Amino acid sequence: MADFLRAINPAVRDLKAYSLSAHSASIKLNQNENPYDAPNAIKEETLRRLANRRWSRYPNFVPESLHEKLAAFSSWRPEGVIAGNGSNELIQALLMVTVAEGKRVLISEPTFALYRQLTTVLGGQIGSAPLTNTFQFDLQGLLDKINEMHPDVIILCSPNNPTGCVIQDNHLRQILRSTKGLVVIDEAYHEFAEHSVVPLLSEFENLVVLRTFSKAMGLAAFRVGYLLAAPTLVTEIRKAVLPYNLNAFSQTVAEVALQFYDGTLRPFVEQIIRERRTIFDGLNSIGGFKPVESSANFMIVKSAIPPRSLFEELLKRDILVRDVSGYPMLTQYVRISVGTPKENDFLLGAFREIKAQLHPEQL
Repeated sequence: MADFLRAINPAVRDLKAYSLSAHSASIKLNQNENPYDAPNAIKEETLRRLANRRWSRYPNFVPESLHEKLAAFSSWRPEGVIAGNGSNELIQALLMVTVAEGKRVLISEPTFALYRQLTTVLGGQIGSAPLTNTFQFDLQGLLDKINEMHPDVIILCSPNNPTGCVIQDNHLRQILRSTKGLVVIDEAYHEFAEHSVVPLLSEFENLVVLRTFSKAMGLAAFRVGYLLAAPTLVTEIRKAVLPYNLNAFSQTVAEVALQFYDGTLRPFVEQIIRERRTIFDGLNSIGGFKPVESSANFMIVKSAIPPRSLFEELLKRDILVRDVSGYPMLTQYVRISVGTPKENDFLLGAFREIKAQLHPEQL
């Protein structure tokens, strides 16, 4: 080993960097993106506002205007909001102020790999309470693990990536009451579940909620996320956020999207929810493939053929999905994002074609 690499934490050197397949396809259903581009009204209003500002000046150090609009949109307090460069930055900032050597973080797996990775990089210890065999949150398993390890932070993605399950409010209340640590709910996909835990913020000061503009808002290109929590907690988390973390373009487009959400963006969310049912029912009708009910804009699908083979067969047909067989409990699964009606029809046709080409004994 080169001497300079000895400075790297051995636990970090054992990690694989979070990455994504370099494949590309015309029908891209692998990253849980919104298949509908931002409408021209949002683009034009954003560009109009940017044309009227001085580009040589830094963005607002604290985007107070955006915080106020996010608070109004979320029914929370402006002083309890942090906007960030994607919700991933805010996950990192939160863990930076809570996790150090000997600190414990509890997650429920399979879930978003970044929680485990960042905790390990920061020197913390990870505990896991697996989902049930039907891919739901296991309340008793979580409570048992809380009693066993006394975590400093609990992170639950709801709807969960990659399984799409949602934590029930009464279960979350039990978890919040059972721990002295923070409970973080990553709500990146909450619009597709038509439910949020934000109302519980007024009951529990140890609750943190994370959200993003990358999914329902259709603004993944601009990396905007936000965190909602008690103002005293936000004060501490803000210490780990870099100066000028959110550029002027992202601040502006986020404000415009909030203004246009109800009349312009929400209909796309409703369409995606309808198409989710179309995909689920369609796959259920094809032998050899079993989709799992989801409250997000994606679902996992159990495949009777190896997931990598299914991935490659779909890629041959210009469709890109996510092979999640490396996740705990998901050795037979792929994950599929919901596309446009045309894309989803093509996807279902591809599944039927793949089934027809395979020998019956493979299914």
